[in-house]
Amino acid sequence: MRLDACINFLLTKTQQVVFQQFKASLAKYDVTPVQYGVLKCLWSQDCQNPSQIAGSLFLDASTITGILDRMENKDMIKRIADPKDKRSIKVVLTERGRLLEEPVTKVIEEENKKVLHALNEEEREKLAEYLNRICSG
Repeated sequence: MRLDACINFLLTKTQQVVFQQFKASLAKYDVTPVQYGVLKCLWSQDCQNPSQIAGSLFLDASTITGILDRMENKDMIKRIADPKDKRSIKVVLTERGRLLEEPVTKVIEEENKKVLHALNEEEREKLAEYLNRICSG
């Protein structure tokens, strides 16, 4: 099989190109693409436990811990004791994390448009459909 016909190669190459574009555009806010994912989860529903966030982002527990550590150091989030179960923690947005929602969302929307500019609306919808179908098995 030719490399340019291998779906793993094509998806990996595409992901790397897209990731670098998003990373460069988010840098002015000191947010990485994966940190955006965490923020998006919390903007949708604040006060989640790390495993809920990890599940939403398809990350394992050890990966999410490091991401949350870096985000806490940047004052985007904080971890607090779960009021219902003191043995558990919840992740909540800080004021800085909340203030990032509008500008970061705008960057994400602009980058999505740039990445998908070569496709018409029907092709964009089909691409999303196909990728979701592959993900769901």
